[in-house]
Amino acid sequence: MRRTVPLLITGIVGVVFVVSYFIPHKPFSNLNDWFSDWFSIVAACAIVLGSLNLILISSQKVARRKEDWGYAVVIIVCFLITVIAGIAGGRGYQNTGTAFEWLYRYLYVSLSSTMYAILAFYVASASYRAFRARNIEATMLLVAAFLVMLGRVPIGDVITQFLPEGARISDFQQWIMDFPQTAGQRAIMIGIALGLTSTSLRVILGIERSHLGGGD
Repeated sequence: MRRTVPLLITGIVGVVFVVSYFIPHKPFSNLNDWFSDWFSIVAACAIVLGSLNLILISSQKVARRKEDWGYAVVIIVCFLITVIAGIAGGRGYQNTGTAFEWLYRYLYVSLSSTMYAILAFYVASASYRAFRARNIEATMLLVAAFLVMLGRVPIGDVITQFLPEGARISDFQQWIMDFPQTAGQRAIMIGIALGLTSTSLRVILGIERSHLGGGD
């Protein structure tokens, strides 16, 4: 019963969403709106449960003095400060000048920017490993990446300015972006769409049960 009921709910809701997409009329449109409202309610409850779980795990880590427990203290303190600032701001907690808005603008945005700036070094490292000419495919990727990067900056046309217009490196990089890159991107998008469709059908039909806590 613990697995049957969730599987039935998932299957019914999934079928209603699929049918209402192709037949956006009553009663499927009403069911779609009703299930969407329930989805928002469940998502809100999941956020509360996730927050409580985060505080519980972090508190246990601090109490038992596990490795890097200091980070758990930072998580708890920041979480409590953010929640208190949001509650103190009332309905207009997102307005300009509130404590919550100040925390978001000057702490959250700054920390997010710092994190993405650090990711740039990891991207550069991954690009270096991917662009090493170890075989024919990697060599083609390396050459294409070099031409695109060089064609995107003014120095590319300066180097090839002796060539006729239409044969310079910026034109070649545009051809790479318009045809090989677009073809590869569309192939990836088609693969993602097929993967999403197959996974959705597996969930609706009850074949995929990992979201219930196990594969059985």
